[in-house]
Amino acid sequence: MTHTPLEHSDSIGHAGDHYTQPDNASAEPPQTFRATLRHLGPCVIVSAAIVGSGEIILTASLGAAVGYTMLWWVLFSCWSKSILQAEFARYIVLSGDTYLRAINRMPGKIPGPKGPFAWPVAVELLGYLAALTGLGGLIGGSGQAVALLFPGLDPLLAVALLAVLASILLGSGSYRRLESVMLVFVGSFTVLTIIGVVLMQDTAYAARAEDIVSGFRFEFSTTFAVLALAAYGYTGVNSGEISAYTYWCIEKGYPARIGRFDNSPEWYRRAHGWLLVLRTDVWMTLLILTAASVPFYFLGAGVLHALGVRPEGSDMIRELSNMYTSTLGPWSLWLFGVGAFCILYSTTVTSIAARARYLPDYLIELGFTQRHRVDLRRAIIRWYCLIVPFVGLGFYAGFQRPVLMVTIAACYAAVMLPIQSAVTIYLQHKRLPVQVQPKWPARYFLRLMFLVQLFLAFAVIYFTVL
Repeated sequence: MTHTPLEHSDSIGHAGDHYTQPDNASAEPPQTFRATLRHLGPCVIVSAAIVGSGEIILTASLGAAVGYTMLWWVLFSCWSKSILQAEFARYIVLSGDTYLRAINRMPGKIPGPKGPFAWPVAVELLGYLAALTGLGGLIGGSGQAVALLFPGLDPLLAVALLAVLASILLGSGSYRRLESVMLVFVGSFTVLTIIGVVLMQDTAYAARAEDIVSGFRFEFSTTFAVLALAAYGYTGVNSGEISAYTYWCIEKGYPARIGRFDNSPEWYRRAHGWLLVLRTDVWMTLLILTAASVPFYFLGAGVLHALGVRPEGSDMIRELSNMYTSTLGPWSLWLFGVGAFCILYSTTVTSIAARARYLPDYLIELGFTQRHRVDLRRAIIRWYCLIVPFVGLGFYAGFQRPVLMVTIAACYAAVMLPIQSAVTIYLQHKRLPVQVQPKWPARYFLRLMFLVQLFLAFAVIYFTVL
């Protein structure tokens, strides 16, 4: 047998890290597009996280600040990171590693409490605080949306009630329940957003052909550089959602269905078949996020920019509601409120659920527990989901500035992107058999995006720190 990088892997195998499937759960891939659709699902959950704060808060705010001139930037932000999403997930479903197990394989170890670990794990740990800050902005925006619909309700009380609801919803730790709930949210906010833009075209704020053309002059406003870079970090698939997507692929069962690597023709056939399903899921993610992201930029550029409104502070959601009420009338406040709630709360729920999957892996990679402790893993996930919604409540109560809170998380997410690209390039080259490595266009495009992301990461540091 020819030696391949995965032959002597010490990975956890393809049981989905013991989430749901046994080691012998390999299955033949679907043969038709209709059958493939039945195996999609991670795209729904990650889309619920993608189309959230980045769109309704940052993308709309960018449009409000600069008008249509940075439409090209929004499209670039949406489309440029899907290659990283697809290629990192390729490595995960083929190797059987979890996200943190994968990045802990990188060279460059640093001392830890139980032994050395790779430096990207430390960078991810630092990102936890930024993620909690962003969570506070998300759940705070959700509470503001509820208070907008029920004016007599105190926004902070609304946030507290939503924290309780999130804790109950996520307490079971069930992927399938989460998938069903997010399907409703994703469909709701996508439809409501598109309706809003279509109805806008019958008003004085309609987007004209020359407005759209102006959005492709490739201008970049340095005055609003931090906002633009934050929008890049959180619009489309951000670094947190790229890592979360790998966990949802595991829980959906893609690695288990491919089976543990044995270098046989059957393994390669299953691998290529399920990779096709994975690529279809990624394309579905891209379609959903584009359909919901661009309309929010149009609403911000067409309405808020014309009105001179800059959403911020505790009145952020009410100021954003001008995108609807100024064009469609006061009745549309409910339309916007429901859509805003669906977007922000779905992102809140999915981000908590995703981060819950990281925590037991941190403990494993840092040496505090063993990989086979399945019951402990499930208990950690459950308690994390029960407690962290109230941590988000605490962050919001302390800041009460959702735009700032989300911007902090978004800037950190932009800095993480080149690290994830470097990890993906290294692991695919060192550990995947040549037969299942990406074709040359994907390889070179991923390398190009690594250089672009590295430049933008330095730009984030320059504009926010220096």
